[in-house]
Amino acid sequence: MALTLQRFAYAILGIVALAAMDLSSYCHPASEAPDMPLIAKARAAEVMPPFTSAATTNNPVDYRELTWAELADVDFKDVYLEELDSYYWKPVFGKQVIAAESQDVYITGYVIPVDLDEDFYVLSRYPFANCFFCGGAGPESVVDLRFADSDHRTYQTDERLTFHGNLRLNADDVYQMNYILEGAEEHPL
Repeated sequence: MALTLQRFAYAILGIVALAAMDLSSYCHPASEAPDMPLIAKARAAEVMPPFTSAATTNNPVDYRELTWAELADVDFKDVYLEELDSYYWKPVFGKQVIAAESQDVYITGYVIPVDLDEDFYVLSRYPFANCFFCGGAGPESVVDLRFADSDHRTYQTDERLTFHGNLRLNADDVYQMNYILEGAEEHPL
């Protein structure tokens, strides 16, 4: 158990290190990403309306669609973390994101396997070449997928899929993503 937690911590530190690197010369951001700020305001240009319900016929739970524009309702401030001797972007969630917390939601994006040994996947707004880990997007563009069970299939990089689960927000633990989808499962469309 301790070894597993240690490997997870190293994987997260690796993500933090990758995020701090300027790899933008290796990436080609999507046409909608060039003006995306890396620090400070990551708020969508328009305020999105409240969530609308989208009932699914195969699931007893009524999942609501969560959009990447809604997840962009967040600001980031630089905060110094002594244990890392570094600054990190502390999220300050907006009203839309706070309203989505603890909600059963579904969201579509690109799967990025971060650590297959630890079953650590994220869902990204952008394909890998343009995503947060490559320097072309911000931390509001990825969601940590915490699967409901370990019997799910192995996902490939850049598979475009929809997942559902319960959204959890993280503003304080630098070793985790800001958005976490607890009990994640592939969502039937």
